[in-house]
Amino acid sequence: MKSLVNEFVNYITIEKGYSRNTIESYQRDIVKFLKFIKSETRAIASIDEFSRVEQKGIIAYLLHLREKGFSSASLARHLVSIKVFYKFLMLEEIIDINPTENIESPRLLRHLPDFLTLEEVDRLLLQPDLNDNLGIRDIAMLELLYATGLRVSELISLKINDVNMERGYIITFGKGSKERVVPLGRSAQEKLKRYLEESRHILVKGRGGDDLFVNRFGEKMTRQGFWKIIKKYALLAGIKKDISPHTLRHSFATHLLERGADLRSVQQMLGHADISTTQIYTHVVRERLKEIYDKHHPRA
Repeated sequence: MKSLVNEFVNYITIEKGYSRNTIESYQRDIVKFLKFIKSETRAIASIDEFSRVEQKGIIAYLLHLREKGFSSASLARHLVSIKVFYKFLMLEEIIDINPTENIESPRLLRHLPDFLTLEEVDRLLLQPDLNDNLGIRDIAMLELLYATGLRVSELISLKINDVNMERGYIITFGKGSKERVVPLGRSAQEKLKRYLEESRHILVKGRGGDDLFVNRFGEKMTRQGFWKIIKKYALLAGIKKDISPHTLRHSFATHLLERGADLRSVQQMLGHADISTTQIYTHVVRERLKEIYDKHHPRA
């Protein structure tokens, strides 16, 4: 189970972009939950048996916490942790039925996502060394992520044939294996073209395979690998924010909306099934506009 918890921590760190405090909190919650499930209900002994955990086992755990004096807010937080954990299990195809779907929890305030300013994005994109094959690959990945708003899992899963350079778009498969087409800007096209023409064949070292982005050993890029790359360049760029691959996805959506893009189009490009998920970015834009007004209006 330790390896599963580590994979979950990687997921919420790299894919979801959660803060350090949230990650530590979720990790504690899940370790506690797994210990209870294993010792009290004896429902699982290994990862392969996770499908045996039913909704009643999760409810039994929440009742156990209530009996120990946990507040309603603490119970709600534990349930949120468990729900995220089960989404991860579904994503990794460890289970095919999510027992948490119909367990209701109190509405919690949604935190506004962190995003980079245009100036910070520019500084970040200036960091890779374009005289180095790895640098040429890195700038292609960063430009592509910012240009499309892809999830990191979607980025590293891209195949060479998913890119249509002539027409300027990529095809990606998001949550639920839903296909979507996302436009590709000129700058990202140029960086990607250079990577494909000059660097990729050197990095793959004669190996086969059609993964678009590979590591220094010619193998498919991993979430952890790209997380380290973006952290390195954020440090070099002097960006103090707790940046993750998801930060560029948030920046993509925020900057589009700030410049007048309609919400439905942004929803489609992000691959959100429900527009209410996309609407969180309108709050970010409103806050940003208020900052600009307060700073520049003579009677603010």
